[in-house]
Formats: sequence, structure tokens, C-alpha cells
Amino acid sequence: MTAPLTIRLHPADNVVVARMDILPGTAVEGDVAAATRVPPGHKILTRAVKAGEPLRKYNQIIGFATEDLPPGTHIHTHNCVMGDFERDYAFCADAHPTDFIVPPATFQGYRRQDGRVATRNYIGIVTTVNCSAATSRMIASKLAPALAEFANIDGVVPLTHGGGCGMAASGLEMDVLRRTLAGYVRHPNMAAVVVLGLGCETNQISGLMTAEGLKEGPKLIPLAIQDEGGVSRTVMRAVDFLKEVLPEANDVKREPIPASELILALQCGGSDGYSGISANPALGAAVDLLVRNGGTAVLSETPEIYGAEHLLTRRAVSREVGEKIVERIRWWEDHCARTGGEMNNNPSPGNKAGGLTTILEKSLGAVAKGGTTNLVDVYKYAEPITAKGFVYMDSPGYDPVSATGQVAGGANVLCFTTGRGSVFGCKPTPSLKLATNSSLYRRMTDDMDINCGTIVDGEETIQESGRRIFDLILATASGQKTKSEILGIGDDEFEPWKIGATM
Repeated sequence: MTAPLTIRLHPADNVVVARMDILPGTAVEGDVAAATRVPPGHKILTRAVKAGEPLRKYNQIIGFATEDLPPGTHIHTHNCVMGDFERDYAFCADAHPTDFIVPPATFQGYRRQDGRVATRNYIGIVTTVNCSAATSRMIASKLAPALAEFANIDGVVPLTHGGGCGMAASGLEMDVLRRTLAGYVRHPNMAAVVVLGLGCETNQISGLMTAEGLKEGPKLIPLAIQDEGGVSRTVMRAVDFLKEVLPEANDVKREPIPASELILALQCGGSDGYSGISANPALGAAVDLLVRNGGTAVLSETPEIYGAEHLLTRRAVSREVGEKIVERIRWWEDHCARTGGEMNNNPSPGNKAGGLTTILEKSLGAVAKGGTTNLVDVYKYAEPITAKGFVYMDSPGYDPVSATGQVAGGANVLCFTTGRGSVFGCKPTPSLKLATNSSLYRRMTDDMDINCGTIVDGEETIQESGRRIFDLILATASGQKTKSEILGIGDDEFEPWKIGATM
């Protein structure tokens, strides 16, 4: 059966979404015909609206008409704008018992001595400051040849960033940076770590280790370039230390681990008009399966839930949890006001080219990644994730910064939906790319791990696609390489959130 030209997401919607390029005069629904050309993923009005009236998709408001519009109108940034409206937070209204799967699914993972579970086995070089970035890469380059003898070590990853100095010595930004760095030092996917500083930076190694309770030991060594006598001596010392730990780091064996030990990071980037129709809800279906198997999934990107936060507060297990979401939204509104920004500076130009019009529309699609189970907790950026179930972590919408916080919190697998074509990698955590449309999947097959465009094409249901994603998550956690890992991507995407002023 040939799929229809458009997709209707709810009977109450007054727009439908084009499956393909639609030419002027083409009948799209009933007596409605497209008034102009409408690109794939873009919206077509099916009922007349007056200026100021809401435009609805997913049975939710995505914006307001700028003028009187007849049926068949192409709805986009030229005639649909943001506007304020009342959100019904209805705390806990949609919370419901979880139907757990017993016994849970399993994957082949590494069980560390402290009981935590790893999906990969990396050597890490965590830099305290940008001034030690080049040296960290030298250490990684010098160590790399030695890894050829150790098949169970996935590689060495230098985690460099642009901060660590020219910032306040205490306060929110320093707390966030140290929390992020410590999360990577402690990450179960790290077999051994060098913490590398320059020596005179604001983010002193001693301050980091004291604040975060890190202890020097057989698998963790702090080094400052100035104390070691310069770059060459620092590289030699670090390489000698790491070569000594390689045999023990390699002495690991995968074993059956319940899926309840997985912490899945949820990301979307390069979104398009299909993201909220195919890949995001399909990932949400996979999240529901993971939660029912006792695992954890973490949604983030607070600017990209703006206007859809009421869908999360309704799923909160308690009013306290729901209020945490609202508090984060208020913080962001204030943050934008103080820094001269606005919440609707999102979507990006690429998002708009793909059919997204306002942050409201983007957020409604983005929230679909979180599935339908209860929201059990809300975390600040890079806080350790301890709860089981569906949780939220506050972060910016910029993908590398957001994912960095999730991994620092303990995420050991990441799923990244994309409609325009993101090539994101995220060492030491494997990153799966989910294409929202078949055209993208065919065009970038070396980068995309799974095609959710089958939903748009009418070949597969959301639940069927979600099952495929869940199975791929388990296979990836068991060691199957992702496309970004095969290409070697993931060394440079570490990006801690810089909140304050650079001084």
C-alpha cells in the first residue's frame, strides 16, 4: 500500500506534515490542496485560522498565526511565531505503575571490582585546564602503539577543553567543571586515568581532588607539567605509569549483566520535521523497554524541553520531582534574560530547513525521546545518576555540552537522533546515531547506526522500531562497535558547560 502524502499526528491538529516534496495544487487531505510548494518534513494547514490563533501539532500548541491563513498554507517561520500561553503542569496526573519485565534482559558487560558496570574499557587523560591539552594528546600518541598488545583495551582518550583558568576560583562554574571532570575520572568505562594539569591554573589539581573526593592510587595519578619539569618529562612519566597498568587494565572479561545496569543518555541534534514523528518516539519506545527491564534513561537539554515541560511534570512520581523541572525552566528564563538571549533562539537554521518552526514544536518532539514511564528524579548538570527509571538532567541544548554532562553523570550508552545528519561520538561512552528519515540514512550510511525513517515510510510501527533500537543498545553495550567508533570519532567532543564569565 502506498503511504499517504502527509502525516496527521492527532485528530485535533490543524496542520499535517509532508512526507515528501509536495507541489502546488496537490491534494493533501480531503478537499485541502497545497497552495505552494511544501518541502519534506514541513507543515500544511488543514483548517482556516485567524491571526493570533494557535497552530497545533501533537495536539499541542506549536505557535500562533501571524495573519489570517486559509487551508493549504505552508506553515513555517514566515507565518507562525512564538507566543505565551498557560501550561497545565498537573503534577503527577499521568504517573502510573511500571510493568517491570522479570527476569530482565541481559548484555555482555564488564563488572568492575567496586560492582559498577562498564560497556567499554578505556585509558583516560583528564585535563584540568586548556594549557595541558596539547600535552595530553602527546601522552595519548606515545601510548597508542603499546595498546596493540592489549586487545581488551578500547583505546586511550585525551579529554581536553577550553576552561580551567580565567574563571572564578569558587562558585557555580568551578563546581560544575570539577563535578564534570570527576565524573569522567570515576566513569566505569575508564580502566585507568591520568589527571593532567599545568600547575598554576585556577582549577588546581589538589582543589579538584579534594572537592570531589578523588584519591591517588594504582589506577589514578595526578601530574602537573610545571612540577614534573616540563612537557617532555611529563609525557615520559605519564606513559611509564600507564604502561605499568596496561596488563591489569586488559585483564577483564565480559559477562552477562542485567539491563538494569545500563544508564542510557538521550540526545537529539540536527533535528528535522520528522524527528518528533519517527526517531524520537521510537527511541522513547526503547526507553520504555529499558525502564521496564530495570534500567535508567536520562533526558536533557533544558532549552529544548521549553514549552513541553508540562508533559514531564504530569509524569513526575511526586510534586517535588515535578517542581524541580519547573525550577530549572525558571532558572533558564532568568539566565537568558540576564545574558541577552531568548529561549526561542532555538531552533537552529538547520532545524528550520528541516521543517521545525519554533522551540515549542522542537521541544514537543524532543520530549518524545523520554517515552511514557514515570519521571523519577531530576539532576543538576553532571551530578551522579543514582535512580533507576526515567530521569532528567539539566543541561544546555548544545549537544556536546549536554552529552558531556550525561556521561559525567554515569551514562554508559548514548542514543542520538538526527534528521540533518549528526556525526557525534562520545568516548568513553559509545554513541548510536538514529536517522529520522530514510533519505538521510541512505546518504550517510557510514555514520548512521539505525534507520527510523521506516516509520515515515509506513514500513514499521514506532513500537517495532523501538524494539530494534533496544536490541541494538544491548548489542552495543556488549561490545558491538558503533559507526562513530569505527570511524574513530569521539576524542574531541568532550565539552564541559561554561556558565560564567571568562576573565
